[in-house]
Amino acid sequence: MAVTIKSAREIELMREAGRLLEIVHDEMGRIIKPGISTWEINECGDKMIRKLGCVPNFLNYGGFPAAICVSVNEEVVHGIPRREHILKEGDIVSLDAGLIYKGYHSDAARTHRVGRVSEEVQKLLDVTKQSFFEGIKMARPGNHLHDISNAIDDYVSSFGFGIVEDLVGHGIGTKLHEDPQVPNFRQKKKGMKLIPGMTLAVEPMINMGSKDVVWLEDQWTVITKDHKPSAHYENTILITDGEPELLTLH
Repeated sequence: MAVTIKSAREIELMREAGRLLEIVHDEMGRIIKPGISTWEINECGDKMIRKLGCVPNFLNYGGFPAAICVSVNEEVVHGIPRREHILKEGDIVSLDAGLIYKGYHSDAARTHRVGRVSEEVQKLLDVTKQSFFEGIKMARPGNHLHDISNAIDDYVSSFGFGIVEDLVGHGIGTKLHEDPQVPNFRQKKKGMKLIPGMTLAVEPMINMGSKDVVWLEDQWTVITKDHKPSAHYENTILITDGEPELLTLH
């Protein structure tokens, strides 16, 4: 496993990549409302990334046909934006986006409400987001990678939600996906020791029901097997000498 430790110069570039991606997410979040298509959200994100002088790293990555993954309700991740897919009141929509700034990647995801949602769905969104913050409490030098995983699992499991195990977080840098993998569920082994200069994409994917997922025929879209809603929350983080730095959230 080749885990890259970033230099001071690389960290500065990744900080900027993260700062710019947060701008993109804020812009996409502003336009979400009933009646908008998932393709319009993708177009908004794509244009904003390019306006900022960056490149969308998801577009054509492994053949993915869009700049933004737009996943609605039971779609967990990798939802393909479509002109005919119109958001309606009570939906939730997960936006997973990334960009390349001067050769360095950032990656972040947010799940948004479309108008009003049920209390149960709001609880899913709240728990998913908080599970990320519970996990990164452990993202300190001297701790181990799977301390993050176990903290996420402990928090989410206390609410009875399902933690997706087929997809995990990852290292990030000059490539979108680098070593190590960052599971969101309890691990038997400790995993590697965390060292300052590591950059990780930590991304809990939490289902209202079962943890089980299936891939659709498009070979991209992942949905919950029981068709219950799923939420996704992700930031690119930097391991420092103390608390982790959130590169995509300020």
